[in-house]
Amino acid sequence: MKVALFGLLAVAGGLFVAMELGLRSLFGFGNPLIYIRDEDIGYLLAPNQRTRRFGNRIEINEYSMRSGPINQTPAPSRLRVLLLGDSIANGGWWTDQTQTISSLLMNSLAVAKAGNYQEVEVLNASTNSWGPRNELAYLQKFGNFNAQALVLLINTDDLFATAPTSLVVGCDRNYPDSKPPLAIIEVLQRYVFSSKPIPEMQRLNNEDGDRVGVNLEAMSKILALTQQSNSKFLLVMTPLLREIGSPGSRDYEITARQRLRDFTESQQITYIDFLPIFQETTKEQDLYQDHIHLNSQGNLLVSQVIERSLLEILI
Repeated sequence: MKVALFGLLAVAGGLFVAMELGLRSLFGFGNPLIYIRDEDIGYLLAPNQRTRRFGNRIEINEYSMRSGPINQTPAPSRLRVLLLGDSIANGGWWTDQTQTISSLLMNSLAVAKAGNYQEVEVLNASTNSWGPRNELAYLQKFGNFNAQALVLLINTDDLFATAPTSLVVGCDRNYPDSKPPLAIIEVLQRYVFSSKPIPEMQRLNNEDGDRVGVNLEAMSKILALTQQSNSKFLLVMTPLLREIGSPGSRDYEITARQRLRDFTESQQITYIDFLPIFQETTKEQDLYQDHIHLNSQGNLLVSQVIERSLLEILI
């Protein structure tokens, strides 16, 4: 009886170890990206992280960017572009480091040999669910790293983004502040157990006032900081998948989009709206990972259009 019991325990233990190792090696569970709180920005990806999720390599540098290590000041022969954005710029777990918009843009600019620069570097300062106010706070804290151009990449939802907050860090399963002890525990936390609601977030999500106006003001301040450093500024917006075909943009989104266009015209901002560009594609679904995020094909298209605009304003 005891021998049989020990045998069953050995088999169960072996299966547990095999499952744990498989979840870690094949899917990257047990080593998620972790987040830190910031009083002004709300939250950041913790600096100096490396991991793989579902086979995709993710690297976060010392400035919480999805980029490799950098020097604060680039060499005179190097073109530096700062890409500032949210999860679309970041690429998330579904995008390998080499397939992010910043990496694709860096490679294409290097081939194009923009201006008289011998090297090209595109920095990726982005985090999931950031809005213009988070991005402004990041720029105010770290500066633009002496970039010759700043690309602010937003999506339609960002026009309605709420104020920065750190409430989600350590409370929302998508924003862990520490590594789980086991990969199996992370799987259970993410896919089995429900996240506890955060009452304060409900109140924040119901933020009163003119959110679109507040976010346009944040973009105006980003523009001002960019101009103060004698850098070029490019504003880019991607649509939600449903906006491309039917049912299309909702009335309040159409109104907000027009306000943004009026803002860019009054401020003389170079602006790329990807809604008409994506509408020209025959299979817009092929560009998306889900209803809002782009896949590698979508990232490639966006990087190509941004490249052309940057070459026009840099040369």
